[in-house]
Amino acid sequence: MPNLFPQLFAYSDWGPLLLRVALGLVFIAHGYPKLFKNFGQTAGFFDSIGIRPAKFWVFVVGGVEFFGGIALVAGFATQLAAALIAANMAVAIGKVKFKQGFVSGYEFDLVLLLVAVALLVLGPGSYALDLGF
Repeated sequence: MPNLFPQLFAYSDWGPLLLRVALGLVFIAHGYPKLFKNFGQTAGFFDSIGIRPAKFWVFVVGGVEFFGGIALVAGFATQLAAALIAANMAVAIGKVKFKQGFVSGYEFDLVLLLVAVALLVLGPGSYALDLGF
């Protein structure tokens, strides 16, 4: 199959950067409230769906999301952050979203999971602070 945009190959190093920044910003935005604004509410939700000890898991999930998001934006420990975020999304889909169905259920979470897996496979790209974690 012919490449319709061969001139874009000159910018292929930008692909992982764009994925990292997009995914990282989403997770920073979702992790920050868990850790710093709605900790108690999130713990109550976790407890209600059987994730216990809830407070411990809010620290873990919020930390993965917030600090993992920062790591992705910076391109630091990209594959480790991507693996943790992928695991986080797999649990979210399996524990909460799957039973809601695809549309208005787990479709967004699936995209986030697959972007994280793509970064796990691709690595950080050229524009990163990654040390090969």
